[in-house]
Amino acid sequence: ADVNRAKRELERLKRIAKAEGVYDDLRFRDEIAKLEVDIVALEMLVLRVLSAEKSGKNSLDIAGLLKIKGSEIQQRYTELMMLAAGPYSLPFIFEAMDAGWQGDFPGDNVSNAPLAANYFNMRKTTIYGGSNEVQRNIVAQTVLG
Repeated sequence: ADVNRAKRELERLKRIAKAEGVYDDLRFRDEIAKLEVDIVALEMLVLRVLSAEKSGKNSLDIAGLLKIKGSEIQQRYTELMMLAAGPYSLPFIFEAMDAGWQGDFPGDNVSNAPLAANYFNMRKTTIYGGSNEVQRNIVAQTVLG
């Protein structure tokens, strides 16, 4: 779980939300705040694993939780970025593929273009390395015995 990347993406999400005017929406800011809390919790979980590893305890009990929370956080920040940018998150405009098209791309911010593609790409994170349901079962068996 790359906590530093999650923190960078959180800041990027805030910039996009402010630029697109959705940061003023209290419900959207609530979603950002929930994500921020989850990122801090993930950081604490990573520190707990490192501490257990250093003291010689079995850190594998928590490794499944790291995978679950990390993948859910990745999916949430890409989804929120795409929602913040709205139609400007589309990778391209179909009409732009026509020869001689002279129209503009939506929005002035070209960096929003890959947001939808990133969102769909991050959907795989709950699948690779074992689905989250399998990980939950492993964690439950390890913790509960």
